[in-house]
Amino acid sequence: MINSGSFEDMEYAKLDTDRESRTGFPEVVFCEGKTDEHLVEIYKRLYQTDGRVFGTRASSHQYEVVKKALPGAEYDEVSRILKVLPDNYVKKEDDKDYIVVCTGGTADIPVAEEAAQTAEYFGTTVVRVYDVGVSGIQRVLSKQEVLQNANCVVAVAGMEGALASVIGGLVSNPVIAVPTSVGYGASFGGMSALLTMINSCANGITVVNIDNGYGAGYVATQIDRLAKRR
Repeated sequence: MINSGSFEDMEYAKLDTDRESRTGFPEVVFCEGKTDEHLVEIYKRLYQTDGRVFGTRASSHQYEVVKKALPGAEYDEVSRILKVLPDNYVKKEDDKDYIVVCTGGTADIPVAEEAAQTAEYFGTTVVRVYDVGVSGIQRVLSKQEVLQNANCVVAVAGMEGALASVIGGLVSNPVIAVPTSVGYGASFGGMSALLTMINSCANGITVVNIDNGYGAGYVATQIDRLAKRR
């Protein structure tokens, strides 16, 4: 049963302090668009509550502001992730239970890293397979074993977004397709890749929103946890 009082009201934000016990995942901060003052206070409150904070779509300026309040803050310019980890944090590595995050091209890596680092933050082992787009099909075919042994595969691609369909035809595990806004004019900011992925004839493909690496990493972690329960 949901406790209707299990949040902290900060007027400009209502922090869901009960989310991890309810869903298995703590609240994550979407940094973009927040004022410096609001962002810092949200990070401080979440750190006091959970001992860690994870934020997406942050700027280097926001990192500098948060770091003044929380010296342990870390920022990755590629994924734009701003996080504060516990003092005793140890990155988990598991050769048996892992997910794969792959990209069609190098330009898709920022979205892929958002997915990969989200999954790692939540305790998932991630194997990265980058720049294996279908224009050089031998590249993804050379990674068949690591793809087939993963608990799930996150396929990140722009342009026409064909990578997810190809991988979907090679593996028996779930594929999470992430369309990116990478491409020329007719890609319509990722709409072309999105439609290709939604209309894929390969089975077992689930599609998240354009550039939504965080959402893909979250779902991949849920799948990984279910696989581990076996």
